[in-house]
Amino acid sequence: MAIEYLGLSEINGPLIAIEGVKGAFYDEIVEFSVAEGAGKKLGRIVEIDEDRAVIQVFESTADMSLLNTHTKLTGRPMEIGLSEEILGRTFNGLGMPIDGLGPIRAEEYRNVNGQPMNPCSREYPRNYIRTGISAIDALTTLIRGQKLPIFSGNGLPHDTLAAQIVEQASLGGDSDEEFGIVFAAMGVKYDVAEYFKRTFEECGASAHVAMFLNLSNDPVVERLITPKVALTAAEYLAFEKNMHILVILTDMTSFAEAMREVSSLKGEIPSRKGYPGYLYSELASLYERAGIVKGSSGSVTQIPILTMPNDDITHPIPDLTGYITEGQIVLERSLHQKNIYPPINVLPSLSRLMKDGIGAKYTREDHQDVANQLFSSYARVGEARDLASVIGEDELSPVDKKYLAFGMAFEQEFVGQGRNENRTIEETLDIGWRLLHILPREELDRIDTKILEKYWRE
Repeated sequence: MAIEYLGLSEINGPLIAIEGVKGAFYDEIVEFSVAEGAGKKLGRIVEIDEDRAVIQVFESTADMSLLNTHTKLTGRPMEIGLSEEILGRTFNGLGMPIDGLGPIRAEEYRNVNGQPMNPCSREYPRNYIRTGISAIDALTTLIRGQKLPIFSGNGLPHDTLAAQIVEQASLGGDSDEEFGIVFAAMGVKYDVAEYFKRTFEECGASAHVAMFLNLSNDPVVERLITPKVALTAAEYLAFEKNMHILVILTDMTSFAEAMREVSSLKGEIPSRKGYPGYLYSELASLYERAGIVKGSSGSVTQIPILTMPNDDITHPIPDLTGYITEGQIVLERSLHQKNIYPPINVLPSLSRLMKDGIGAKYTREDHQDVANQLFSSYARVGEARDLASVIGEDELSPVDKKYLAFGMAFEQEFVGQGRNENRTIEETLDIGWRLLHILPREELDRIDTKILEKYWRE
């Protein structure tokens, strides 16, 4: 039964306190009536201390009064209406349609906070998702059910890369399984949101994309709900409709900043860099919603995108994200300054599940060997460049000069590709073999002899 209270005890930014509350529970949704004809505001309970409840309001509290605000406890957590109709639609950060196409005809309503996935019910991720981007598909392969973040920095083209992944991502050319994308943007500017919407419409990808947009001028507390709403939609499509869903979350730094702001208003003791001590568990509660469940043929795969403050990979947000996820894709500013797109630095990038989703059954038999050799050779390029900076390029050995040539070609032709260039895995591996021909054959010590004899062309 819904209970209604008159008056508030305290208003502090987006937080409201009420005393004398009975029967309330954590994450319960609350409705506020401010004045006649003004409509209702929504909030959720984030703290309970005996009969005192602290509520986050999803809108501005500027017009709310301590005396005449009516507060109704709904007795339910925040839920979102779901059906397959959400694909091709655009929602705000709370899951409400903002595309002018009317409400969703919901088949069911789900609690956005989700349920922990039983580890015993998980299946090990195997098949890969093709992005059409060589540096990802060949060297940091994305596996279905994996969580693989992109570490970026301010001013780097992570938005462009995210849009390209949405346009090009597929289960491979010979797959007939259903595939969809859930795209959630938190704290983005209006022009960036319009860029995403326009790009998806122009390329025809919007029909299989569900977008959740929280703009920079939207309430900061809405940012805390947006990824939960998006992941709830993804879980429904994956485990109820047996689809393979790729979830792209950008920008997780905005989510963490919102956590820090709200935590500060609540008076909580800060931890590293002022973030709350529960930042790790909060990030884990989102990232661990990726996976494959036994008995369902669907999967949820995550690509969280975060901007590292001052390009610092040891900052709490990328640091904790790296503990939870299965690898990372790192964007490098120096490559961006060379006009290389996408500026992916392959050396600190890795995919820990890659080895189990590539090879003869999934991509091509030479995939692992080519990836190992490209990694090894590009690492040697760094040594040759360091040596050249000391003694000069003319004094290098012939082999080191070949590594310099390989490094330049690798960055320009393998890592670098066009904004609309969608490469198959075969095209990517063939480019890798062509670049390896720059080096002497005896330098290819990471490739099995049988593979080398089959694919090496003099």
